[in-house]
Order: sequence, then structure tokens, then C-alpha cells
Amino acid sequence: MRALQLQRLEGPDGLAVVNIPEPEAGDGVLIDVVAAGASFPDLLLTRGLYQMQPPLPFVPGVEVAGVVRSAPAGASVRPGDRVMAFTFTLGGFAEVVAVAPEMTFRIPERWSFEAAAGVVMNYHTAHFALHRRGRLKAGEVVVVHGAAGGVGTAAVQVARGAGAKVLAVVSDERKAEVAQRAGAHESLLSTGDWISRVRELTDGRGADVVLDPVGGDIFDKSLKCLAPEGRLLVVGFASGRIPEVTTNRLLLRNIDVVGVAWGAFLLQDPGLTARIAGELESLAARGILEPLVGQVYPLEEGAQALRDLEARRATGKLVLRIR
Repeated sequence: MRALQLQRLEGPDGLAVVNIPEPEAGDGVLIDVVAAGASFPDLLLTRGLYQMQPPLPFVPGVEVAGVVRSAPAGASVRPGDRVMAFTFTLGGFAEVVAVAPEMTFRIPERWSFEAAAGVVMNYHTAHFALHRRGRLKAGEVVVVHGAAGGVGTAAVQVARGAGAKVLAVVSDERKAEVAQRAGAHESLLSTGDWISRVRELTDGRGADVVLDPVGGDIFDKSLKCLAPEGRLLVVGFASGRIPEVTTNRLLLRNIDVVGVAWGAFLLQDPGLTARIAGELESLAARGILEPLVGQVYPLEEGAQALRDLEARRATGKLVLRIR
């Protein structure tokens, strides 16, 4: 089968399209991959900067959508089903992948393979962040940073589904339009005084929840716009700088900084995926969840997809078309 394989830890330049043997199903679901999501963990993997560092060469890719070729007894999907899946063992940038049954879900009929390719990681992360870690309640105000990206657009929609008011923070007008299409009530530019705008839109109170996949200066500023008992959700560090916080600021203002690591938590509570999937399925049926696809690249241009992700040129979810 064709696959996009990382051969050198040189970032996206270390990737090459090769022919390798197909994986064996084992106890997993074997999927003929149609589309794969390009994610920030994939980019970190190409540079050896992710917490998981598999030996070279290996095939990146944790998000896929395709058609079930085979499934073990007891699985919730069957051969021929259109599915979306998340693989802990990578391998998604290939024509065939084996995925654990509990991480494989049917695609809603109206979604394309490209739309479904980035759903499992982004939407499950957003739901876990806002509900499990952020304790989000209806009527609260949520600020979403990086709101035009894959996790950001997912968070906007999951927050809307919870009955929250969503303020999207983005870097330019083009991304503001994407955040609005995702469902944000207001879009604020990170290049301006967005903190004052958050206060203005909340009658001076501030945001109840801030979801931050960016880190760096954005994290520092976000602490200043939290309402009393507000929660700042640390999802990632796309800016490259891992921030630090002086804990007396948390004490004096009664605010929380909360870590969010959906994948790691699944090792402690594997049943979480089924519970989240059920709630997301309900939101999708109501038309609240509509994945926003950005640019679609052929497999041969997968390295460029990761370069665009690294340069923060992406809007919506970047997707590789495998077949």
C-alpha cells in the first residue's frame, strides 16, 4: 500500500511517499482509508518533539475516515460501514490502517469522508475540555483561541451545543469569517485589545471559560480576562512557548488553570469515548456539529499540509486525500 512515511526527524521535509506492507487487523478494525486529518501532533512527531517518539521510519497520522474492510466479533461497526477513527498507534497517512474497535465510529450520512477525517480527535478533545475539565454550564461565556483551526472550530460548536455564548479570538479577518461560520457569536482579533472587548461583551465580568491551544503570550493575557471562578483550559502550545503562572494570581482571583489531555485520559477511563461519542452524535443530529474542512491535499503533498499548519496558515481542518 502507499503511505507517507517519516524517514528523518527533519520536520515535514523528512516525509516521503513509499510502498509498504498492509497492516494486519489483529483484534482491530481494518479500514480502507479515504481521508486523513493533518494534526499538530503529527507535526511535532516529524521533529521528534512529541511525548511519543516511535523509532524511524514510521507512518504518522492519528485521524482517519474510510470504509471498514473487516471487524472483529462484537465490534459496533461492520464491513462496508463508512467510519471515522482515531489510532493511538499512528499509521493514518496510508491506504489501510488497523484501529481499535472502541475508537471507530460510524459517519453521519450527510458528512463527507473529508469532513469526518478530523472529527474524532478534535471534537472529543473539545468536549472533554469544555465539559469534563471545564465544567461548562449553559449561559456561561466561553473564549476560544485559535478559533479558526480544527480544535478551535470544534470547540466553538461544542460550546454552542452546551448553550454557552462563544467569543472567538483569531489572528485576522479571514479567520474571523471561518469562526463565524463555525458558530461563534463574536469574533475578536488577537492583534487588537481583545481583553477589553471580552470585558465589554460581558459587562465587565470576564469569561467563565477560556480554551487555549496556543499558549505563550495568549495564555498570559487570558488570565487577565477570566471572571471570578473562571477556568483557563490548557489544550496545547501552538505558539511554541510553554507559559508559566505565578500561583498567587490564581489564589487572589479565585481562578483555575486546568490541564486538558484527552488522549492520556483515555488510558485511565477507556469508556469515556463511548460516552462522548453519544453526546456528539446527538449534537450532530440536531445540526449543531458541522465540521469545517480547510484545504484538502493529495497524499503526495502531505508534507505541505504540515508546513501550512506550522505556519498557522490553516483554517478549518487540513485533510489528506488518500484515495
